[in-house]
Amino acid sequence: MSMTDQPIDLSTLATERRNPASAGLDLLDTSDILRVINDQDRLVAEAVALEIPRITAAVDAVATAIKAGGRLIYIGAGTSGRLGVLDASECPPTFNTDPGLVVGLIAGGDRALRHPVEHVEDRPEAGASALEDVALAASDIVVGIAASGRTPYVLGAMAYANSIGVTTVGLCNSPDSALSRVVKLCIVPVVGPEVVTGSTRMKAGTAQKLVLNMLTTATMVKLGKTYGNLMVDVQSTNAKLRERAVGIVRDAAEVSDAGARSALDAADGEVKTAIVASKLQIPAVDARQRLAAAGGVIRAALAENRQ
Repeated sequence: MSMTDQPIDLSTLATERRNPASAGLDLLDTSDILRVINDQDRLVAEAVALEIPRITAAVDAVATAIKAGGRLIYIGAGTSGRLGVLDASECPPTFNTDPGLVVGLIAGGDRALRHPVEHVEDRPEAGASALEDVALAASDIVVGIAASGRTPYVLGAMAYANSIGVTTVGLCNSPDSALSRVVKLCIVPVVGPEVVTGSTRMKAGTAQKLVLNMLTTATMVKLGKTYGNLMVDVQSTNAKLRERAVGIVRDAAEVSDAGARSALDAADGEVKTAIVASKLQIPAVDARQRLAAAGGVIRAALAENRQ
């Protein structure tokens, strides 16, 4: 009997249990259906909050890996894989990171982003192969995402990562899962049964999205990609973002809109350079040098203490 032919016991998975709060879902009118969904969604943030100690450890590990030249690699199947790819794809425009710094891998490849390719998730060797294809190195950190914590594709990927000494992190929604036993650190927001039984694109997916937001955002803050809560490494690639850059420079350097535009022009559009130049009243070339010496961290370039 092959792995795909073996019966799977889903009865022990928190993500597969029936939710008594939605037992009569199809008998409700529209507004009551929505209230049931919304009431259940309220539980998600609380479940994530309980995992902050584990998320903290993961963020510190990711920041350490990146500072040492490593990458953050997400890997998952279905909804979990799509969420990892989404978070990875949003890092370059938000934080001006190299597209290869945060990598999202999904079972079935890019086609699986829009089309179901569910059979691939049953192949542990495919997970390992996906990591081999991106030349996984011991300096990287891999986050395996699987609501059930039992997806063979993800387990195979984690086993391979462990075999070459990579730091492995799990993100799932089922306690005491197979994933938690094969990773070095596991984040487990237990959101309970779904409104539609087994539809982990709902509460489980929302919890995963919240955690992934926290992982990359907190990591980028620690890497100096923000100044206060300002997105100072934003790429000004369209009209909206160019105006955002003006607002960021204006607020960070406490100058007028005209002053911010002038500083950005002199800095060739580099937001960080414009801020440092404006605050210190120095030429953009000198501000750029100060930033380079400070590893791109504005507070360090300004000799300010980070709060």
